[in-house]
Order: sequence, then structure tokens, then C-alpha cells
Amino acid sequence: MTTEPPEADAMPLTIDELAARAGVTVRTVRFYGTKGLLPPPVIGPRRVGHYGQEHLSRLALIEELQHQGMTLAAIERYLRQLPPDLSPHDLAIHRAVVASWAPDTARTATRAELDRRAGRALSDEDVERLTAMNVLRPDGETFHFDSGLLRLGVQLLDVPLSSESILAARNVLVEHSRAAAHELAELFRGEVSERDAHDVKSLSAHMHPIVVQALLTTFQRSLREELREWVASSQVDGSA
Repeated sequence: MTTEPPEADAMPLTIDELAARAGVTVRTVRFYGTKGLLPPPVIGPRRVGHYGQEHLSRLALIEELQHQGMTLAAIERYLRQLPPDLSPHDLAIHRAVVASWAPDTARTATRAELDRRAGRALSDEDVERLTAMNVLRPDGETFHFDSGLLRLGVQLLDVPLSSESILAARNVLVEHSRAAAHELAELFRGEVSERDAHDVKSLSAHMHPIVVQALLTTFQRSLREELREWVASSQVDGSA
């Protein structure tokens, strides 16, 4: 078991607290640990295992993969293919992308349940911003939300961008994602046009995680290149 300290910006959790926050049982957390789906906890005083945000994000990703119908063996293969140094934020992005394949990930929660799902107490201003970003849809005393986008939306609350800019960025991603999905569907349609429905569903189930990882990896590389060029250009302009 690792003896590295947990993230400085996250309160360490006991296994009971982790299970409660993730909405699973302690037995499930231990089982995932033995299967290698979760990194080992930090061993603190009195040999008590402490967990952090990475464990919570991985549990959320595992939950989303299960909602996609992936078997435990398939989830193990998927997680093994991820870079070992992914941050909780990176894992949240993976989960959001995976969730985009789901036909319906809508959930309904009270304000108290919403705070638990978000992993922190949300202020009225936070709720207003999440609503403006279309992450939340208030309905009387309850809220409708996409389980794959909530944690990502909560993290965006700390990004120094206006709600308008974040929403515009979301629209850009949705537009281009739909275009890519349409072209991929056309490509696959030519391969399965003469197969029966069962073969089509089987191909779809196998392609989902592959396409998700390919899209995410390509996007991350492209975004890093764009940001690197932007920073370099800003430095040149500043020295002129």
C-alpha cells in the first residue's frame, strides 16, 4: 500500500466515508481494490486507510462504465489502458465523455442529495451557475441533472470563466461531437449493412469504449497544442 500523502486540497476519507460519498458499499470498495480497479489507500496513524478524490473519481467512472453495460472484465481492460497519472479532473472528463454515450443518465435529487452527489455544499450562486450551464434543471423542490456532467460542472465552478463562456464552449463541443458521431455512424453503417440487428448491437457495444478513448485522447492532444501555441504567441506579442 502507498504511503504518499493524499492530495493537499482534499480531505482524506475513511473507507466508510468514501463508500457513502460514492453511493456504494464498503464491501464493493474493498472488492474493487483487490481487483486493481482502485489504487491502494494511504496508510495513516493507527494503520487506518485514507482515500482521496482520485478514489472517488474512479468509483464514479466505474459506475458510469457499468451503466454502459460493460462487464467487470471489460472495465478492468478499460482502466488499464488509461495513463497511470490521471488526475481526478482527468477522470471526471473521462466519465463525462463515457456518459455521453448513455441513452439516459438523468437523475433527480433534493438539494441535500445534490450536495452529496456534487461532493461539496453548493451555494445558491453555485446552483444558479450550474443551471445556466444546463447542468441542473430545477423542478420545484428537486433538481434534474445528468449524472455524467454534474461533477464536471462542479469543477468548472472554480474555473475563472463566465457562465456564458462555459456554455458557449459546451455548444462548440456538442456541435462538433455530433458531426464526428454522424461521420462515424456513416462509416460503421457500411460495415454492418448486411448484418443482423444482434451483430450491430455487438459492434456498437465494443466500439463505444474504443471511440470514447480515441476522441478524448485526440482532443486532449489538440487542446494542449492549441494552448501551447496561444501561450507562445502571447509571449511574442508581449515582448514586441
